[in-house]
Amino acid sequence: MPRNLVLTEALVSELVAHARRDHPDEACGVIAGPDYGSPKRFIPMVNAARSPTFYEFDSADLLRLYREMDDRDEVPAVIYHSHTATEAYPSRTDISYASEPDAHYVLVSTRETGNDEGPFELRSFHIVDGVVTEDTVEVVE
Repeated sequence: MPRNLVLTEALVSELVAHARRDHPDEACGVIAGPDYGSPKRFIPMVNAARSPTFYEFDSADLLRLYREMDDRDEVPAVIYHSHTATEAYPSRTDISYASEPDAHYVLVSTRETGNDEGPFELRSFHIVDGVVTEDTVEVVE
């Protein structure tokens, strides 16, 4: 069942800027919040794979992040990454690595503009046990 993801314009701007900055490699990160429906704190991560077709969180960075979120009573409301040459839809690899059943998996595609300003595609998905359901995304001030 589709869920609604509400993101502020500021969070969307940060996410898209990160994707453009890291292009042609995929960008990745987390938006933490007090619950899965309230993404608040933008946390860009380093793509340890440094790849245009794959992203991977550094395991030490990820462990630090989860400890920090625990200390702050936060959850990974959004797990995001970019696609640099394809649409904003989870790949087979993305689906196989999805391990947060309550998180929104947000993808942004920079395939049209790369590092430059211009149109981008941003979509959100719920991925549980290999099943992908697209969420609606509402951008608010």
